[in-house]
Amino acid sequence: MWKRFTSNYLDHPEHTFCFLCLRLKKITITTYLLSDYRRHNNVDMLFICSFDFIFIFEIVCFYIFFNNLYVDKPKMIDTTFEANNIIQSPITAWSECLKSIKCGVSQMTYNTWFLPIKPLEIKNKTLKIQLPSQFFWEWIDEHYNTLINNTIHEVIGPDARLAYVISEDNELLEFKTDELTTNSIERKTPIVTKKDFESSLNSRYTFDNFINGEGNQLARAAASAISENPGGTSFNPLFVYGGVGLGKTHLIQAIGNKAQSNFPNKRIIYLSTDIFTVEFVEAIQSNKVNEFSNFYKKMDVVIIDDIQFLIGKEKTQDLFFHIFNTLHQSRKQIILSSDKPPKDLKGLDNRLISRFQWGLTADIQPPDLETRIAILKRKAEDYGMNITGEIVDYIANNITSNIRELEGCLIKLLASASLNSKEINLELTKKTVREIATDRKVNVSIEYITKSVCEYFGLDENKLRDKTRKKEIVLARQIAMYLSKELTKSSLKTIGLHFGGRDHSTVIHACNSIEILKQSDISIKDILNTLKTSIEISSY
Repeated sequence: MWKRFTSNYLDHPEHTFCFLCLRLKKITITTYLLSDYRRHNNVDMLFICSFDFIFIFEIVCFYIFFNNLYVDKPKMIDTTFEANNIIQSPITAWSECLKSIKCGVSQMTYNTWFLPIKPLEIKNKTLKIQLPSQFFWEWIDEHYNTLINNTIHEVIGPDARLAYVISEDNELLEFKTDELTTNSIERKTPIVTKKDFESSLNSRYTFDNFINGEGNQLARAAASAISENPGGTSFNPLFVYGGVGLGKTHLIQAIGNKAQSNFPNKRIIYLSTDIFTVEFVEAIQSNKVNEFSNFYKKMDVVIIDDIQFLIGKEKTQDLFFHIFNTLHQSRKQIILSSDKPPKDLKGLDNRLISRFQWGLTADIQPPDLETRIAILKRKAEDYGMNITGEIVDYIANNITSNIRELEGCLIKLLASASLNSKEINLELTKKTVREIATDRKVNVSIEYITKSVCEYFGLDENKLRDKTRKKEIVLARQIAMYLSKELTKSSLKTIGLHFGGRDHSTVIHACNSIEILKQSDISIKDILNTLKTSIEISSY
C-alpha cells in the first residue's frame, strides 16, 4: 500500500499536500472524539490503544513521506557523466557510433563504408574523422548522412558537430559541417595571393597521382620540365594529343598545379575550347572583344583543352591566332590538348596548325598491362577498396584502351557491392566488365568456341566440319563462325579453314544469316547471349 501511495503522490506534490491536510484534520478530530468518549464512558483500553497505535503509525508514515519528498534524495546514476566520459575519447565515441550504425546496415556496407573511417579528435562536441578519399566522402554524404546524423546526436548530444578530414594525394583536405542536421560543407583552402580571376585548375590533378607508363613517358617528362620553368623551355607550345580517357586533361592540369605551387605570383589559367568560344561570343555581344583579348594576353600560362573544337569557328580561330602570337613572343607558356595531332586537324587555319608545331608535340598512347594494373591499384587504394590481385588482373586484361573505363569499372563494382550487399568477387567483376567495357579483350580460340557450341547443341565437333546440310548442324556451324568472328581477331579465311576448309564467303554468309535470325527469332538471340557469356567467363 505504501509503495502504491508513494508512487502516486511523489510525482504530484499538489495532490500530496491536499491529501496530508485532510488526513491531519481527520486525525485531530478523531483523536479529540475518542479522548472525550474515553472520559465519559468505560471503554476497553485495548480498543482505545489500537486507535492510538494507528494514529502514531500514520504520523510516522507522514514523517517518512516528507523526508522522501523534501530531504535530499540519494543521487541517481548520472548518465550525462557517462556520456561525457564517452565523448572525451574520439576512439571511444566513434566505437559507440559504430555499434549503433552496425545495427542499421548490412555487414558488407559496414565493412566497406564505415570500418575504414578513422576518428582523430573530439573537441567541443565536434568529432573529427578521417576518410580515405573525396569519392568516399561524397558517397557517405549522399547515402548515409541521416544515419550518421542520428547516431552522432544519440552518442554525443543534439548539438553535436562533425568534421571530415580527407586523406588524398598525400595531403589532408578538411571539410566541416556547421551542424550535422545540415549539409553545408566548407572546404578549407590555403590562403593565396588574391587575383581577379579563377584559374579553374582542379587540385586533384597532380603529378603525384599520374601513373607513368611507356605510353606517356615523353609527354610526362616534358610536362614536368615545363612546370619547373614555364615559358623558359623549348617546349612552347606543348601540344599533347591522344584518344579519349588516356589522361590528357590530368597531365596538362598537373602542369598548371605544379607551376602555381612553384611560382605563386604567376597568372595561370585553364579552360576548355568550348568555354573560350562562349566567352568570345559574349564579348562580341557586349562590345568587349579588346578586353577579352587583353585578359588572355596578360596570362603567364594558358592551358586550353580540346583545341580541336576550334574547327569551323573562323572568327574564334582568328582571335586565338593573335592571342597565341602575343603570348609566344612574350615567352609565355602555351599548353594545348587534342584528340589528334596538329596535321590531322582538318578545317583548322593553316597558320594555327603551323604554330602548334613550333614547340613539342607529344602523344599519349593507351596504357600497357603493367600501367593498367598500377592505375587500378592506385584507384582502389584511393577509394578504400580491398580487392584481390585476381580481380585487378581480370579488369586490366579486359579493359585495355581507356583509363576512364578502368576507373568507372571500379566505381561500379563498389556501388554494386555496397547497394546489393555483395562481396566483390570475380563473378561480379566479370559481370561489371561486360556491362562497362567497350574494348573487352577475350582470350579465346576458335577451337574453344567450336567445343562450347557443340556441347550446347549436343553435337560432335567433327559434324561441324562435314559437308552435311542438316538444319541443326548448319545452324550450329553458323553460330560457331559468328562467335569466332565476334570474339577473336582471326581473319575470315582462318575461320573458314577451321570449319572444314570453307572459304571466307561462306563465313560472311553465316555471319549475315545469324544477324538476320537475331532480329527475327528471340530464341537465337538468347542462345547467342548464353554462349557468349559462357565463353567469356571461361576464357579467363
